[in-house]
Amino acid sequence: MTGKTSSPPNARSGSIARSGSIVGAMTLISRVLGFIRDQVFAIALGAGPMTDAFLVAFKIPNFLRRLFAEGAFAQSFVPVFTEYKETRSKSELIALAARVSGTFGTLLIIVSLLGSWFAPYIVAVFAPGFESGGEREQLTTQMLRITFPYLFFISMVAYAAGVLNSFSRFAIPALTPVFLNICLITAALWGTRFFPVPVIALAWGVFVAGAVQLLFQLPSLYRLGVLVPPKWGWQDSGVRKILKLMLPAIVGSSVAQINLLLDTIIASFLVAGSVSWLYYADRLVEFPLGVFGVAIATVILPRLSSIHASDDSRQFSSTLETGVRLGWIIALPCAAGLLLLAAPLIATLFGYGEFTNEDINMSAWSLRAYALALPGFILIKILAPGFFARQNTRTPVRIGIIAMVSNMVYNIVLVCGLIWLAIPAAHTGLALATALSANQQAIMLFKQLRIEKVINIQPETKSIISRSVLATFCMMIGIWLLNPETETWFDMRAKSRAMTLAGIIAVSVLIYVSTLLLCGVRPRHFVSPNHHRTG
Repeated sequence: MTGKTSSPPNARSGSIARSGSIVGAMTLISRVLGFIRDQVFAIALGAGPMTDAFLVAFKIPNFLRRLFAEGAFAQSFVPVFTEYKETRSKSELIALAARVSGTFGTLLIIVSLLGSWFAPYIVAVFAPGFESGGEREQLTTQMLRITFPYLFFISMVAYAAGVLNSFSRFAIPALTPVFLNICLITAALWGTRFFPVPVIALAWGVFVAGAVQLLFQLPSLYRLGVLVPPKWGWQDSGVRKILKLMLPAIVGSSVAQINLLLDTIIASFLVAGSVSWLYYADRLVEFPLGVFGVAIATVILPRLSSIHASDDSRQFSSTLETGVRLGWIIALPCAAGLLLLAAPLIATLFGYGEFTNEDINMSAWSLRAYALALPGFILIKILAPGFFARQNTRTPVRIGIIAMVSNMVYNIVLVCGLIWLAIPAAHTGLALATALSANQQAIMLFKQLRIEKVINIQPETKSIISRSVLATFCMMIGIWLLNPETETWFDMRAKSRAMTLAGIIAVSVLIYVSTLLLCGVRPRHFVSPNHHRTG
């Protein structure tokens, strides 16, 4: 068909596993630097009031970024942009890019200015447990005014990433978050000396990181020929379509983030340090979620969108099933490892300086509960594109609202129950509630896809899932036999902790992979047939 844009050869071909491995490798670099960043925070600041204040000031724009940019916007923009790329001319594609960036960017500037102006009221909403007029509330407000513009920068980064991913340019967007960690590490180690309250340097580190990440993406857009001056285009049909899809997706695509934010709100009423304990545990869960779950989701959304544009329902189902298969075989052992190695991981990564043994224990309880959420988190990332690629955002919204309301109920019941039982780790109830609601949401998404006949799980997939359960059980036995008592980890030096933990993880991976291979699972089981556009 003349006049239409042509996709690169790899845009609709190649395995999800291979493309996902590229994203995963780049994300791994960022996550490793993220752990170094959090180690610096833990050693320098511990888990006290200043850390709580910064984490809330950073979490608010970060939450909005995940909700609007990486959540609703990405899942609405990529299918529409891919449709234009597949069926429209190059000039129409460029016009859409200009109008989306101009409209979206203008709205973000307005939101960022309003957020900075109304910072005290936003803090009161997101951390109502911080004492009114107290040190934590004032410090959080001051830092939020600095960090809120990060929402504009990072949302435009998400726009650029959506364009690049639509052209199967996955590496640059996946590598971009590295600069956030570099900026924050620099701020913590060098910038703190220039501020009377050292933690404020971290807020400025967030601001600078947003601008740096956006600048890093621009050359890649230029090389693709889609770096164009932004234009206001509220009435443009493509922009209107994206906005229409975004409105329900704002809720449906980011329920996990809303649930985590609810945890922060309730945790602000608990003992000082609760926000930090949940944060460090969440960071460890985010590692496999980011390296594997987000990587698969990043690759699968533009691919499913392309397949949907060519109206190939059989290939759509096969690709989605391959994603589920790959996600499950990764999520299950990761969840088991986090569950059994919670204290060793927290101790090895963060248990130094101001981060006490009590902090290790409390964070470990959070991590054990969050570990149960990992399969649900990863499957949500994979299953949701099955709706968004078909430009259906209403169904995930309905399911997301049910899961969010359920999470609220679970939060109240579990936290109040632990307090009533006089269990000191009441914050663990928040993490456990998140796990319950995440898995509930994943199950509901899967059932709906089956009802709509979008996915059809084949016997081979069921067999692979059962074999992964057996392999995970064997791995758990190995961890149980090799893992010393928690008190032993407290007495170890940093080098001994790292070497012991690395050895246990290496043996665990070897047991898991070997068991899978002995059971007949092969790499070819995670490659879906290539999709080729015809006509």
